[in-house]
Amino acid sequence: MASFVKFNSFVADIGLEKHNLNTDTLKVYLSNEAPVVATDTAYRAAGGADTGPEEIANGNGYTAGGEDVTNTWSQTGGVATLAIGADVVWTAAGGTIGPFRYAVLYNDTDASKPLIGYWDYGSAITLQIGETFTFDMTASLATLT
Repeated sequence: MASFVKFNSFVADIGLEKHNLNTDTLKVYLSNEAPVVATDTAYRAAGGADTGPEEIANGNGYTAGGEDVTNTWSQTGGVATLAIGADVVWTAAGGTIGPFRYAVLYNDTDASKPLIGYWDYGSAITLQIGETFTFDMTASLATLT
């Protein structure tokens, strides 16, 4: 799987208390627009204002807004961990999904929909009817000590 890259705004947003990584709903969406870690700040729906990488179009097995990754936050002995509990699977039905190259993680609970990070799959992917794409993250996304 591609490596995780955090957005610069995520670091600032933690200090501004935009995230409760234990209770907020974190979602992942698909994009074919290259993220810019220095300036992208928020989820961007297809056709929406330029605040982050634009989401691919809704339909054919892909739901606008992305999918919940079932996150948890734990702390033990001075070490905190953000864990992702659910793989996300998209299956193309009735047409293709994509193209997309990036999976983008954001906080859906905060009204500003702040970005957290993304994964780059190296080249554009288009799912044909019946094909699936599994977003399979490691159990531990981030560990802070």
